[in-house]
Amino acid sequence: MYKVFVKEAPLILTNKLSEIANSRYYPLNAEAIQEAIDALAKKKLEEAYIYHPNHEEILKKFCKQIPLEVAAGGVVTNKAGKVLFIYRNDKWDLPKGKLEKNEGLEECALREVEEETGVKGLKIENVLQTTYHVFKRNGKYKLKEVHWYAMRTNYEGKLKGQKNEGIEKVKWKGPKKIQKALENSYTNIKILFGE
Repeated sequence: MYKVFVKEAPLILTNKLSEIANSRYYPLNAEAIQEAIDALAKKKLEEAYIYHPNHEEILKKFCKQIPLEVAAGGVVTNKAGKVLFIYRNDKWDLPKGKLEKNEGLEECALREVEEETGVKGLKIENVLQTTYHVFKRNGKYKLKEVHWYAMRTNYEGKLKGQKNEGIEKVKWKGPKKIQKALENSYTNIKILFGE
């Protein structure tokens, strides 16, 4: 099963009919996928399912209809145990970005965090998880697959948001401020914090 978010509403790609039960589901074809995404984007549905019997094939076939953009990012913790957040598009988010040609996922995650926040001396501790969301660019839907890493740093220098990426603020946040930030964040970010 894959949970893909469309404007915060889940589009669930599944091979289990039992998960669908009484919910609206769509077959895995171009027209149905478009219809499901449009309904979620316009908030006509709270959730939708796309069914295909073969689990191995479901994401691959979905990506033939909705082009895939691979990205990587980090949940960065400093010596004080605070987590690094960015503020962009009126939401608190975590630093991440698109994979460049001939670049590995870890390399991409480290580069993007540094570019978007100015934080240096980053070390990857472990792989967290992969999240999915649909976004629109130039009038066409795309699927973003983000590979998340837990990172550590001893960096104590100035935080600097990447202006050309629309980042207005970069902040270290402790537990109380993280909870507050998550109230104005994306579902995929909340998932990383176990929300």
